[in-house]
Amino acid sequence: MAFTAVNLKLPLEKPLGSEEIKYLLPHRYPLLLVDRVTEIGEDYIKGYKNLTFNEDFFRGHFPGIPIMPGVYMAEATAQLASIFEIIRVKKEEGENVEKIGVFLGIDNARFKAMVRPGDRLDMEANKMWLKRNVGKFSVKAFNEGKIAFSAELSFAILDRKDAEF
Repeated sequence: MAFTAVNLKLPLEKPLGSEEIKYLLPHRYPLLLVDRVTEIGEDYIKGYKNLTFNEDFFRGHFPGIPIMPGVYMAEATAQLASIFEIIRVKKEEGENVEKIGVFLGIDNARFKAMVRPGDRLDMEANKMWLKRNVGKFSVKAFNEGKIAFSAELSFAILDRKDAEF
């Protein structure tokens, strides 16, 4: 049976992999920054991104001292929160609904630890509030159990056709 968000059982019976994530998000390499979704609850989602030396951003940030840019940690956690919301919307409005999550704001961003090639960026997004198509999530990203990034992200879920040129 093909994956559908509508038929997705919660709690997750197995992690969502790359094909399911690509079904839910329009992002593609090199900007698809969620490798697995490991857990989805009523108000939260967890997942991770494995980092290798092959990530495009490591070539320039910084040569000889590769560090994941903070903006990519923010983007990765935003993608995770978007997966949560797109699943919710597809369950409510139907499988054929095409949605995309876009940033509205980042509050209280903190960068606490470096993330390097070979690390796994574990992420979680906790729903703070949702009103129709606008929401806010508290997000955290961890490296080896230590917080690497935390913030509150605001976003909107738009009809994909409204975002296209």
